[in-house]
Amino acid sequence: MGKLTNPKAELLEFVPRPSRPPVVVTYGFTGWLKKHLFGGFWNTLQTIAVFSLLYLLLKPFIEWSVIDAVWVASTRRECLEISPDGACWAGVITWFNNLIYGRYPDELQWRINLGFGLGLVWLMPLVLKKLKNKIGIAIMAVVLYPFLANYLFIGGEPNGLHYIIACVALAYLMMIYINIILIYTGCQLLEQYLEPLLERISPKKAALLSHVACWFVLSLLIVSIFQGVQLQHVPIDMWGGLFLTVVISSFAIVMALPIGVFLALGRRSNMPVIKWFSIAIIELVRSVPMITVLFMSVTMMPLFFPNTMDLNKLSQVIIAVCIFAGAYMAETVRGGLQAISPGQFDAAKSVGLGYWQTMFLIILPQALKLMIPNIVTSFISMFKDTTLVSIIGLFDIMLMARNISIDKDWYGLHSEPLVAISFIFFIVCYGMSQYSQSLEKKLKTSR
Repeated sequence: MGKLTNPKAELLEFVPRPSRPPVVVTYGFTGWLKKHLFGGFWNTLQTIAVFSLLYLLLKPFIEWSVIDAVWVASTRRECLEISPDGACWAGVITWFNNLIYGRYPDELQWRINLGFGLGLVWLMPLVLKKLKNKIGIAIMAVVLYPFLANYLFIGGEPNGLHYIIACVALAYLMMIYINIILIYTGCQLLEQYLEPLLERISPKKAALLSHVACWFVLSLLIVSIFQGVQLQHVPIDMWGGLFLTVVISSFAIVMALPIGVFLALGRRSNMPVIKWFSIAIIELVRSVPMITVLFMSVTMMPLFFPNTMDLNKLSQVIIAVCIFAGAYMAETVRGGLQAISPGQFDAAKSVGLGYWQTMFLIILPQALKLMIPNIVTSFISMFKDTTLVSIIGLFDIMLMARNISIDKDWYGLHSEPLVAISFIFFIVCYGMSQYSQSLEKKLKTSR
């Protein structure tokens, strides 16, 4: 008899597989170039074609703006004598201070820097993780900071309601940073030291009363300290440049969202009067260009106010721009609200929430997450559209750039100022776009 074969041994016999190709590891700059630009024949061909086209397009601009440019000169004629084919950046450098601050006096421009610096200081605590009540800090910034900045920009006598509100705003900012120091040193908040005393008077409202009491004491302290400090008055007609553009666009950006939210909710309302009033405002404003709204605000708005009330042109423009931005934002908000599932409304009703609680606690937070790209796009468009105020005589950065060409020393200098302010607008708009992308990633808006 022959040998019996074991079937299990045949099944367990090892059969080697063919060797795999080595893993291609791309790292460093050369690896990135090979992966993204020269990964194959067609990829390499497209890369060469694109870079050749960019070279043909950018070569004349680089030669004009950098290689043949004139950076130091006293007049445009001198620029032409040095390099007739290059850009005359000397004129832009000479007028750069006016492009930023307009006709604001040079010796007082530190007030503008201080005003915007305080705005950044007010918003910085919003990124701290240990600090609570960030929504309250943001709301108070919207309500109080304009009075503080406006007093710094305009100046005047250290008395009156405007000066008192500015001191109250500065006191609130000081209290925020005192509490930040106390939090990070492991101590109690400033108002918590007064709570045991005020609990005897009103146990339920002791926290609120202690907060108001600390705020009031700091306000009195600041009023007494700055009582003898007088800021030189600067008329609003002297405002201009990028400073004026930022002021107008900031008001439009801040007020666009709340105006848009209430108009969008009004358009969805079941009350006919509110619904048709909101629709009328939205459709009327969106059916005309922004320049029409600006002209109507300057010419017709004074007719709706008493003769004794004198509105300056900047106030009229800010009101018009805020309404215009709010009407466009209303449609963005309405689109975000329609993206929310009806089940969210039913779930809110099932737990006993009212209309406003449902909107502000359940629906709007979800809708605003979805609307971040559209909201930022509207903000960027609004920041660029504010240059239209130059047509009605406000010396924003666009009008200041045009004035360079009529200066006797730089007569005919048109292209260089426009290129310079285009670069400034690109930096601001690109920064807003990048912040919106980081905010989307942080909030994880993707479903």
